[in-house]
Amino acid sequence: MKKIRVLVIDDSALVRNILAEGLNRSPKIEVVGTAPDPFIARDKIVQLQPDVLTLDVEMPRMDGVEFLRRLMPQYPLPVIMVSSLTVRGKQVTLDALNAGAIDFVSKPTSNMQQGLAVMMNELIAKVEMASRANVSHWKESNRAGLAEKIRRTSATALNETTDKIVAIGASTGGVEAINRVVKGFPPSMPGVVIVQHMPAGFTAMFSERLNQISVLKVKEAAHGDRVMNGTVLIAPGDKHMRIVRSGGIYTVMLEMGEKVSGHRPSVDVMFNSVAQSAGRNAVAAILTGMGADGADGMVAMRQAGARTVAQDEHSSVVFGMPRVAYERGGAERLAPLENIAATLIGYLTGGV
Repeated sequence: MKKIRVLVIDDSALVRNILAEGLNRSPKIEVVGTAPDPFIARDKIVQLQPDVLTLDVEMPRMDGVEFLRRLMPQYPLPVIMVSSLTVRGKQVTLDALNAGAIDFVSKPTSNMQQGLAVMMNELIAKVEMASRANVSHWKESNRAGLAEKIRRTSATALNETTDKIVAIGASTGGVEAINRVVKGFPPSMPGVVIVQHMPAGFTAMFSERLNQISVLKVKEAAHGDRVMNGTVLIAPGDKHMRIVRSGGIYTVMLEMGEKVSGHRPSVDVMFNSVAQSAGRNAVAAILTGMGADGADGMVAMRQAGARTVAQDEHSSVVFGMPRVAYERGGAERLAPLENIAATLIGYLTGGV
């Protein structure tokens, strides 16, 4: 069996050794090299041709985000960020996910021995997942432009929609994918609800970032929030989000509860609630992600009369959730990421 070749990049010699020793314990992984900074890493990538990188978020000389911005258009590789849970660490981690990293693990902050074991198990699982990820789209050019065209052509038609709701679910690779979809929505878009698999503490910051680049108002959902035209509500990390309807008003209910499909928040929980509360007045998209969360919920939505779409394999970082949703009959079609916003708008305005 061919092992997954990993290059570990961290400015701390101690951390490099810990990560390398921990990863090498997996029979599926071989750490082929380490680097103390992005400049040495650049040369080792060419020399060693790793399958996956682990990258420290904060480093001297050049931080991980700037390194990704330079690396991905030239030499796209699956990257797992190693992040601190400080406010600064969370901000830089989100920047890194926007710049091409596909996932992250958090450094332990207490009970170091136990925390380190948990982190290494998570890192090994994510490196194995990353080795199968598709990041080739980072080499493609002309990724912008369509969003503005969509906004101009659809705003008038969307003004005529009533009682509609848009539901979106995503996981690995979803931060960048959601950014690109939401940027394609015009100000008159019906209320949007989103579940992105992300820990507590990151979703508020993700919402703030998205609010800065979108013409819609984006916020982390709070219990009782109303789903309204021109707004995007993102499920908080570690809480399930359900949508309920009273008359013509949709509102958000947040709850803890057990994990569903392995996750909290779960896309299945949200999609099932939208199927019950909105039926044929809903449209839904399922984006890149590992596993099957959202597939059964999307089946329920389609059976209730909703229109649905899933991101295609070529544009997905991980074609797991979209594939299962399509195979189970929940997603009525597959579409490249750059067409998801247009497809949803087409559904809302009576298109095919």
